[in-house]
Amino acid sequence: MRVEVIGSGPPLVLLHGWAMHGGIFAPLADALRERRTLHVVDLPGHGHNRDCGVPLELEACARAVLDAVPDAPWCGWSLGGSIALHAASKQPQRIPALAMLCATPKFVVADDWPQGMPKQVFEGFATGLRDDWRGTIDRFIALEAFGSDRMREELHILRDAVLARGEPAPHVLAEGLHTLEDSDLRDALSGMRVPSLWIAGRRDRLVNPLAMREAARMATDAGFVQIEHAGHAPFLTHADDVAEALLGFLAEQGA
Repeated sequence: MRVEVIGSGPPLVLLHGWAMHGGIFAPLADALRERRTLHVVDLPGHGHNRDCGVPLELEACARAVLDAVPDAPWCGWSLGGSIALHAASKQPQRIPALAMLCATPKFVVADDWPQGMPKQVFEGFATGLRDDWRGTIDRFIALEAFGSDRMREELHILRDAVLARGEPAPHVLAEGLHTLEDSDLRDALSGMRVPSLWIAGRRDRLVNPLAMREAARMATDAGFVQIEHAGHAPFLTHADDVAEALLGFLAEQGA
């Protein structure tokens, strides 16, 4: 597992979302690098770790990242948040604080989880990957950017970034969708010993801010922050706001 290390200060691990790579965090890294040593991970099958061979499922990814980074707080965006939450619930002694950035314990709607995305959305993406993976990624990116007050800027950054470290393998993209569709980490929240901060974009069309607010309520020691004019990737368009929330949370936890 290759991990990019930048900045100075106490360590912080950053995990990106589906179909992306660690380079997408560049605006947030610029805002944090003078205060934190950032361990920016390319998830298995993505970016510089495209050929690492680790399957894109929660336990395998969590183990691989834990083996590659020091004990530190983790910040996970979207799919990266699912991996971070799983890791923190299993290895709390390694992860003293957790930030969930536009991430949720359960992505798909259920009778007892009305804040989730419709299952047919994921089924549509899975079908699209088999027929036109580039077009499917582009549709997903459009959903990520939609709602932001700087949607065109965000869309441009996401489209430029997605292939910047090479093409993601289609089978890995399919694994990631299955992980997003099948994961349900709600049971981990009530017993989790790691303090957490849930950072939502109010205009997010992929992860409902209400789901994140509910997750923070369910967790043992958690806070919730909403960035009013942001969509699914607030670290692109509101990096200073995200950095301020992260640094304040970490300072409070002494992490």
